Amino acid sequence: MKRAGPMPPAARAIVNGDRRVLARVISQVENGDPAAAPVTRVLYPRTGNKPVVGVTGPLGVGKSSLINQLVARLRELDRTVAVVAVDPSSPYSGGSVLGDRIRFDRRADDAGVFFRSMASRGEVGGVAAATREVTRLLDAAGFDVILVETVGSGQVDLAVRDVATTSVVVLVPHLGDEVQTLKAGLFEIADVFCVNKADLPGADVARRDLVELVALGSDRSGWRPKIVSTSTTQPSGIEDLWSAIAAHEEFLDRSGARRADERRRVSSEVVELVREKVGRELAGRLEREPALRHWVDQVVERTLDPHTVADRLAKTIGRR
Repeated sequence: MKRAGPMPPAARAIVNGDRRVLARVISQVENGDPAAAPVTRVLYPRTGNKPVVGVTGPLGVGKSSLINQLVARLRELDRTVAVVAVDPSSPYSGGSVLGDRIRFDRRADDAGVFFRSMASRGEVGGVAAATREVTRLLDAAGFDVILVETVGSGQVDLAVRDVATTSVVVLVPHLGDEVQTLKAGLFEIADVFCVNKADLPGADVARRDLVELVALGSDRSGWRPKIVSTSTTQPSGIEDLWSAIAAHEEFLDRSGARRADERRRVSSEVVELVREKVGRELAGRLEREPALRHWVDQVVERTLDPHTVADRLAKTIGRR
């Protein structure tokens, strides 16, 4: 992809490390402001180079505390880190409910760490549609590692696979999740399993169950999920967690799986964007155009069914 022409001032400011401009453009992306489009487009060629680590798991497993410890370890390694915490949305304002910026600890004067809360806006799996664009902005801004924490509201966070290059599934003893992994679908998205709160009774059993599940499962493109145990109260296992993440990132490069995974993510994103744009246009046409309004009326009157009208509309769109 060729570099675009003159870089918009906001894009240049982001590349040069202006965190205020970065925060403003992230807000524009999150709110669907068209002003963000020239910035994200011109910065796109600068993206795709940094690890994006998705951290997911049920509520109460200590994801935020774990990320705090991981950020601290990465700073010890002189890595810059950006954290995107995807929170549940307010049904009234659409904004973030939990406000992870409050829950995370960090030094205000550390320019090597950037935290941002985002509202899930009802997206399945708790990953907002704008999260991909935000992680690219953070990549273009030069952060070495980008961490994405999902809502973890009990849903299967499959959507994190469309954002992250490495997915970490966090579990704790006695929640039962460690033996429900295959049924819940978490096995399919995990590159790394993390048994957190490993200082609690039952942690060894949880780890053993996961080892057995991983052994029974098939390799995903040659990678078997690694299993690590951590505790944020002692703390312990944080170095092992980062080593497992780094090992998966190295595997992606060594095996050629990174390009295949990126192609899958991009295909999913393109389909999603087309669905959104076509759906928005179609919704407007259904209100404006008399012929289409008549079809809707016929569905309401039960003289046509929704599938028949959908087929007609799909053919109409295909001829344009």
